Amino acid sequence: MIIICPCCEKKFEVDEKLIPDKGRLLKCGSCDQTWFFNKNDNNPIEPLINKPVKQKKILYKDENTDKSLSDVPIKPRSELVKYKPKNNFTFGKFLSYIIVSIITFMAIIILLDTFKGPLSNIFPDLELILYNLFETLRDLILFAKDLN
Repeated sequence: MIIICPCCEKKFEVDEKLIPDKGRLLKCGSCDQTWFFNKNDNNPIEPLINKPVKQKKILYKDENTDKSLSDVPIKPRSELVKYKPKNNFTFGKFLSYIIVSIITFMAIIILLDTFKGPLSNIFPDLELILYNLFETLRDLILFAKDLN
């Protein structure tokens, strides 16, 4: 049986045995839309939850088990088709991690500078190290300004 999502119009092939005669609640694995599907009714009911459409294009078959879809017990409000989550690591996320790392590094320098008096007993050259770090940061800022 082929079922079409009313939101993104993606087609899914589902075993007829998994849908009872009275129908059941289905969830699109592509756009996460939820709707009630009755195989005896030709007019599909509008989606119950309106969510923005997000396309996931990677299909997932469970290689760990030898069970087919007909062997899986039917749970209410469960998905019929399982999808492998997409790896969402992008250049924007990488850049945000770099920015957070730089801010954290600067916060540690400020914290060390604040407590340099008591910490100089433990680390005798702390003032020289902090001065060099400040100069390095100043050079990096000047370098970034020169790029413009």
